[in-house]
Amino acid sequence: MNVLNHKPARLTSLGFDPKLYPEGVHMCFIFDDEDDRRRVLAEYVRSGLACGEQVAYFVDTMSPAELKHNLCELGVAIPEGEADRECLIVTAEAAYCPDGTFRAERMLASLEQAYLRSCDYGYAGLRVSGEMNWALRKLPDREVLIDYESRVNRVLRKVPVTAICQYDARLFDGETLYRLLRVHPLMIVRGMVVQNPYYSEAREH
Repeated sequence: MNVLNHKPARLTSLGFDPKLYPEGVHMCFIFDDEDDRRRVLAEYVRSGLACGEQVAYFVDTMSPAELKHNLCELGVAIPEGEADRECLIVTAEAAYCPDGTFRAERMLASLEQAYLRSCDYGYAGLRVSGEMNWALRKLPDREVLIDYESRVNRVLRKVPVTAICQYDARLFDGETLYRLLRVHPLMIVRGMVVQNPYYSEAREH
């Protein structure tokens, strides 16, 4: 039996935006301001925990311990001890490339399994965010990344994981960012979620 067929749709707060959004939204956050990025992600993590969701953060710009300290400085209470699985913070490379290489099928399956585990644990949902700088080191072919991001949309129709993909505009070239925008239904602009005018559903396959 597929438990998802019996789970009603749920709206959730993203924290940084006053609106409620259906769980399972796939957002692209292209940024060039660290203070803005930290504020958005801190509110995203805080609201997920407040909503009873499990939160997973894949960090690339610092160590998990440093990120936890950073979030605490921004007023986010990170669960400790037995409750630490409420907020899982691991390196992006450990999440996306557990054996040193990236395989899209494995990561997509992992995303689906993580959502089902969060249901088993009794969480209201699962939200994730990944800092995507790791792709510049691990993926010589950008098409692999774009193909993966397009396939995430199909997975999120099966398991409603709420996701923010973070892309540093100072590191990724303009053409790659444009193609990434085309596979994200929503984007974050000035701390608000907006419908992405560049999104092309036809890119999904």
